[in-house]
Amino acid sequence: MSEYDSDVLVTADWVEDHLAEFESDDPDYRLVEIESPEPPDDEFPSKYHEGHIPGAIGLNWAEDLSDETQRDILKKDDFEELVGSRGIDAESTVVFYGNGHIPNWFAVFAYWEFKYYGHEDARVLDGGKDYWVNNDYPLTQDEPEYPAVEYAARGPFESIRSYKDDVDKAREAGLPMVDVRSPAEFTGEILAPEGLDETAQRGGHIPGASNVPVAENLRDDGRFKPPEELEARYQEEGIDGDETVVTYCRVGERSAIAWFALSELLGYEDVHNYDGSWTEWGNLIRVPIETGEN
Repeated sequence: MSEYDSDVLVTADWVEDHLAEFESDDPDYRLVEIESPEPPDDEFPSKYHEGHIPGAIGLNWAEDLSDETQRDILKKDDFEELVGSRGIDAESTVVFYGNGHIPNWFAVFAYWEFKYYGHEDARVLDGGKDYWVNNDYPLTQDEPEYPAVEYAARGPFESIRSYKDDVDKAREAGLPMVDVRSPAEFTGEILAPEGLDETAQRGGHIPGASNVPVAENLRDDGRFKPPEELEARYQEEGIDGDETVVTYCRVGERSAIAWFALSELLGYEDVHNYDGSWTEWGNLIRVPIETGEN
């Protein structure tokens, strides 16, 4: 196996070759930088304002793509309004990228949200913003304004999403679950990565889950590992695409990277992202947890 199952992962060279299309008012191509929730410093409101790929739209994961009151993704109407207001239509080729100490941490979640609502041509820049910057591709501070368009979502498509009841069924059936958090989060030593607010009352993991930290999907430069390496790593946990797989983390964004690797790159047909993740499970009363290593 020498190639990914699909072409949804694009290279920096590919994006650079299409910059003219991304900068056009024509909605055929749209480039979207997905920011982490917290601005980096006082000088710039965000990493996007500090510098972004020419033609890129800036969206914030927490402020734009989430319903912060319900701690959920956007409702369908709100999603349609947001996407259309940024000049994206249902036929647009949309390429996502982001930054963070895990490359594309929030960008792949945005990809997952777009696929949940049925956007057909969504892609991800391999390596994200860090790879782009570290390899001297162009940046700008110019912010594009594209004409608004009507957007009608085809979804939602629940086949890529898991809820608490689905996790209960997966546990009862002995189906594989992938916890992509750090080993310290998995064992219950800590509740959240350093610098993030703790969002759960208890530490540990869902019984039966395997720990495949999200960074194990990526090379040192932030690009995804070759398909044969991804396949071999998940086979170590008994995952070969023959059964339903559930991925989860703390709030569902890191686990979107594992979902992407399994579903989009390896082509496994029945992979679900549990976006409630440990924020939901670790706060529920009378649900089982495990601590320590498996």
